[in-house]
Amino acid sequence: MAGFGSRTARRGVLVAVALAAGVASAAGAQPVAAGTSATTRFGTAAVSSDARDTVDWVMRSRDNQALPFVVIDKVNAVVFAFDGAGVLRGTAPALLGLARGDDSVPGIGQRKLATITPAERTTPAGRFQASIGADFEQDILWIDYAAALSLHRVIAGRRVDDRAGRLASATPDDNRISYGCVNVPARFYDGVIKPLFTGTVGIVYILPETRPLRSVFAMTAASSAPDAVPH
Repeated sequence: MAGFGSRTARRGVLVAVALAAGVASAAGAQPVAAGTSATTRFGTAAVSSDARDTVDWVMRSRDNQALPFVVIDKVNAVVFAFDGAGVLRGTAPALLGLARGDDSVPGIGQRKLATITPAERTTPAGRFQASIGADFEQDILWIDYAAALSLHRVIAGRRVDDRAGRLASATPDDNRISYGCVNVPARFYDGVIKPLFTGTVGIVYILPETRPLRSVFAMTAASSAPDAVPH
């Protein structure tokens, strides 16, 4: 799996911009033509080749069905949010499952947190239909309700976990702390994710970290053709 070039330095710039502004926003961006490359879609944001290839495939195959979508790069602990036309609306660092792995443990969504071992705390890879919903007293983006997998505002948690500090660090190496859910800065959630998904469903693509990208997403020659039929 490909990562960033000069990953620590480039992610440090991304984190500084995202946290200083609350979101790294594409406010006022104009719609992008269907043939636009993923490199252009990401603008100046630091991006791995897997994230770039995924967005390129999504737009060429119309896999998002004109719905807003999110790409979560677990290796680099970064979230990219796009509107239905493929315009980048924001990017931010993320906290992810403590354990590395691309599958959820069967039945994990019905278990109490105290019973989930460190090795089971994964953020699964895959394509998910997501929507805004409720969890106790706050709204969250449900990625996989049955597996209790969501994207939400970073929680305070235990002081020793220092989740805010982990988000602000210049490296993704300390971003593995959650039970599997994706934690993002509150202002990124409120300013980008919530507006994109309010009143509609959308798609979340979580990139793999232990398996090849094309074993998770059907990036066949036919589906990546510019004139592929929507599905």
